[in-house]
Amino acid sequence: MAPPTETEILTNYLVQPAPLTALTTLSQFQALFPRAQRTSPLVRSLFRDLQAQRGATVDAVCASIATEAGRGTAMRREVLRARRDALRPEPDAELDMERALFGHVLVMVDGGDGGAKGHSLLSVLPELEGAVSTLEAEIGMLADEEETLRDQVGQTLGGLSDLRYGKLANGDLRAQGPDKSWHFATASTTTTIVAHPHATSLSNKQLSLFTKFP
Repeated sequence: MAPPTETEILTNYLVQPAPLTALTTLSQFQALFPRAQRTSPLVRSLFRDLQAQRGATVDAVCASIATEAGRGTAMRREVLRARRDALRPEPDAELDMERALFGHVLVMVDGGDGGAKGHSLLSVLPELEGAVSTLEAEIGMLADEEETLRDQVGQTLGGLSDLRYGKLANGDLRAQGPDKSWHFATASTTTTIVAHPHATSLSNKQLSLFTKFP
């Protein structure tokens, strides 16, 4: 006889004895009230309401059991993989490649006699579906990361192109500066300098530093 699974154990101890009808019946519930009120429709409605609330709680517990059972399966896979890796003296590149491509399809499970047996056709199909879902999720993440990197590279190349041709990425940066500043207008052979109002105190040598010749 096969040992009970984690789902069966949790269901037997948490779900089956949980419904309200497993704890008390309508007659027993009515007996808790005064004799004059036991036949009131409100008592029956209260019992049905409590039964519905209890049912919602049981459904939540069933969902939690399913989630925990999935975690337990993943933990058992990791334990079996650790055992197999410990028994393997050297890394198996072919097996590592198959694991990367198809997931843990080839994971061996311990038999009752201490040996190992492979998956059957029915047991390998869920493994393949899980591996496909995992690969699809990883491909989607890589595609999003590729798009983000592509945008970042495009922005970087655009900034380098503007720097090469003497353009500013922010075209309004010059307009955002102070109004009273040096402005240069260079022609083919002449240079015009519009000086700051207080530039008269500068010497000719200092002014020559601001002159740009073609």
